[in-house]
Amino acid sequence: MSKDKTLSVGKSRGVHNTLVYMRQHWQLYILFMMPAFLLTIIFRYIPMGGILIAFQEYNPIRGILGSEWVGFEHFSRFLSSPDFLRYLMNTLKLSIFGLLWGFPAPILLAFLLNRIISKGIKQKIQLVLYMPNFISVIVLCGIVRIMLAPTGMINMLLGTQTNFMTMPSAFRTIYIASGIWQGAGWASIIYTAALSNASKDLKEAAVIDGANIVQQIKAVEWPAIKDTVLIQFIMSVGNIMSIGFEKAYALQTDLNLNTSEIISTYVYKKGLLDGDYGFSTAVGLFNTIINVILLVSMNKIVQRMNEGKGI
Repeated sequence: MSKDKTLSVGKSRGVHNTLVYMRQHWQLYILFMMPAFLLTIIFRYIPMGGILIAFQEYNPIRGILGSEWVGFEHFSRFLSSPDFLRYLMNTLKLSIFGLLWGFPAPILLAFLLNRIISKGIKQKIQLVLYMPNFISVIVLCGIVRIMLAPTGMINMLLGTQTNFMTMPSAFRTIYIASGIWQGAGWASIIYTAALSNASKDLKEAAVIDGANIVQQIKAVEWPAIKDTVLIQFIMSVGNIMSIGFEKAYALQTDLNLNTSEIISTYVYKKGLLDGDYGFSTAVGLFNTIINVILLVSMNKIVQRMNEGKGI
């Protein structure tokens, strides 16, 4: 019997033995799977019924089944609002600019970390880069406000007394730059792990052939993380409208609302502050639909550009 046939027979026997074991001990698998299954149903699928609120004049006392049905009235109200385009453009600009500037940052960090030979120095640098990720968003916003205050560190270095938090033109730069500082190091972990699969023999051969750093990255390191980068990019584009309201809301002031008011902060204010639950749910549903469309579209585009490979 050939080696290939022996391997195939061994694999088939292994699969058969596994199935037999699962059939004999099915109670054990149910015992371990049931908590995760119930948690998924309770917290992921049952809340989907709340989508009906978007089509109702929701009354908390009457509940979903007793509230008045209004159809697409809330959607029409939002789309015909004079502030609709401003909220949409603010959200898109913040997301797209954040993606353009923030997405390459962890990849570049991973390439730079991969050039460090000393493990001790590399670990210390990684520790410094990862630490900002564990800072709370609210604490981060407090640090940003203190540093950019008229008497803060930035103004002391520049010798000015400008209140950057009241400048609408500075909000996006502040939001994106603080996000890169906080998340780029942590996001580089997945790329650093992928780079560990790069062939060291090919890298040594490239060095011997006289390849510079850029050529080494292009020929050896980039192919090792290409698929990971594409998947992360598709997921980032799919979440392009899903900006968390916490940070944007915490950095808002009355004077920068022209650029800081995005769809998520608008939903928060209309839903929880004004109590307009049906309208806020409709706006949130609109946001989710745009995300799904962007995710599917970008996946199709990447599949065409990457020989059919996508999510």
